Amino acid sequence: MLLAFVMSLQFGSVPLSLYDVLTGFRAFNQEEISFTSRILIDLRLPRALLAVIAGAGLAMVGALLQTSTRNDLADPFLFGLSSGASAGAVLIITQLGDALGVWSLPLAAFSGGIVSASAVLILFSMQKRQGDNNLVLCGLAISFLFGAVTSFLIYSGDQRAASSILFWTMGGLGLARWDNLIFAAVGVLCLVILILKRYRELDTLLVSEQTTHSLGINVHRLQSEVFLCCAFCTASIVSLTGVVGFVGLMVPHLVRPFSGMTHRRALPLIALWGAVILLLGDLVSRTILAPQELPVGIVTAALGGMFVLYLVWRKS
Repeated sequence: MLLAFVMSLQFGSVPLSLYDVLTGFRAFNQEEISFTSRILIDLRLPRALLAVIAGAGLAMVGALLQTSTRNDLADPFLFGLSSGASAGAVLIITQLGDALGVWSLPLAAFSGGIVSASAVLILFSMQKRQGDNNLVLCGLAISFLFGAVTSFLIYSGDQRAASSILFWTMGGLGLARWDNLIFAAVGVLCLVILILKRYRELDTLLVSEQTTHSLGINVHRLQSEVFLCCAFCTASIVSLTGVVGFVGLMVPHLVRPFSGMTHRRALPLIALWGAVILLLGDLVSRTILAPQELPVGIVTAALGGMFVLYLVWRKS
């Protein structure tokens, strides 16, 4: 991760050597800040930190959702979280404008993600049989519903904003600034607190539901807690990065053969490799068509699609 972090500081539309990076940080304390220091401090360093936070958070969310739903294909965007955030962001871009300044887009996307997560939980609580498959079906239903709302807003709003909408819905780290990094960090911190408090109970979800009940654990309450924390974390990340898919699906499968299944050992390694993959994905997105920037969601989607094909081939 440290190697990927340094590479993300070096490479981009303006390539820098390792010496430039070191001297750029050193020159930051001087009265006249150099052009290299501006690039490093104002642009690349917050962007790399957001990649670490978002990659680690999305990977841990994917692992927790796969455990709580007992579904190997669960990830943060299977349950309508990204579609709600997209609807909120598109509403701001096409209809309302920057009413709250630079915070308009992140707050709207965060609110949309929370609304979609609440809708999934309300729909799930109305089911007579609250099984794992029902939670997935509720998430898919809300995802398609908010997807339709997003499409309606795009076609009924300002068509000149279509390019910015397209870039945001494909994911990117261009919104990273020092004043909004705390937004994503708080979401990941909420997830870390849940893991530290409940990792033993989370391990019991790896066995049958009857065994979990026999240990005195309320399965549906634990699933709801996991889902709420995952929704809060995902909404806080997506509000800054847009829709970056497949990180939460890939990383747990890549790590578990080396870490084992228990959450105390697996989740720290999952967070680490989630950060690595998003750092490298962002590096590719900035350099493959330089000076033009490619949405990082395209890179992660390509990797994720190949990974799913590999899973299908291996099982067959």
